[in-house]
Amino acid sequence: MVRLIQELSQVMTVADACRALDFPRSSFYRLSAERSGTIRQAQGEQNAANALSEVERLQIRAVLNSERFQDCSPYTIYATLLDEGEYLCSVSTMYRILREHAEVQERRDQRRHPTYTKPELLATKPNQLWSWDISWLRGPVPGLYYYLYVILDVFSRYVVGWTIVETESADQAQALIAFACHNQGIAQEQLTLHSAPRGYPGPAMMSIPVAHLLEQLGVAKSHSRPYTSNDNPYSEAQFKTMKYRPDYPERFGSIEEARQWGRTFFHWYNFEHYHSGIGLLPPAALHFGSAQSMVDARQAVLDEAYQRHPERFVNGPPVAPAPPTAVWINPPLPERNTLSSLIPEPEPLRREGSLD
Repeated sequence: MVRLIQELSQVMTVADACRALDFPRSSFYRLSAERSGTIRQAQGEQNAANALSEVERLQIRAVLNSERFQDCSPYTIYATLLDEGEYLCSVSTMYRILREHAEVQERRDQRRHPTYTKPELLATKPNQLWSWDISWLRGPVPGLYYYLYVILDVFSRYVVGWTIVETESADQAQALIAFACHNQGIAQEQLTLHSAPRGYPGPAMMSIPVAHLLEQLGVAKSHSRPYTSNDNPYSEAQFKTMKYRPDYPERFGSIEEARQWGRTFFHWYNFEHYHSGIGLLPPAALHFGSAQSMVDARQAVLDEAYQRHPERFVNGPPVAPAPPTAVWINPPLPERNTLSSLIPEPEPLRREGSLD
């Protein structure tokens, strides 16, 4: 009956065929499912009889993980062995054997990259924490670049040293760091110099001569984690400010032209640029201690404007932006129990007529 209904279903629906033969449609579906299951079971028994033995599977796995083939895909191993006149099994069987032992991806011993510690650095005044980085400037022809070294005070955002050279070298880095420390009067154990290698430790930043110089100057060194630009956003932000200036050229005609442009830009950046991260003050004002007088003068102007027209200030007397008192590179996250302690416990509900 099931086979007859299946034949009739070629020219009509299953429902019409069951109705014409007065056969329950649910019985037809049940018997069809049982019959297909029997077929699958018979196929499974046949496959089990043709399957590889456990010894053969171990031999195939040993070949796949051998020193010769441990870096090769099953397709490559299959083709290589065929060219040598040997057949082990199909490619799908190779993948099946590897999958059973979680070896589909890497089967060789891998180098484990170290876990880099996130730098957590704090500056509460100038010349406590500097960051430095290197950027490329396009030269007159494609493929020619100049290297811009910049050392930035993290607290004040003041550029304490910069240079533009034709090649990146440890000697250039040493000269710039020594000049900046001498020019700022850095004492022993006063400063931390943080570098941002932009995904890989640059040769100048990670060089042994630079490390020896910092040790002689009594300057602590710190490095960003590889491929983590957020470990030092201040140098990255300074480079963005530079390269988004309206007069920043597409290319520099010569290194002298690049240096001349740099003199103009860094003077503007240090003494004229109203930096949004430090209360709209020029970096030089915060670096050399004149920031508070500028804030007081701005506040006097705002107080006078408020006295003339207090109705225009719907949120109350205006306040001049203040510079930061502390600047972090990766501030530490508060502990979970610290956060929970700041949340007050709910008071018990009061019921009407109670004595509480």
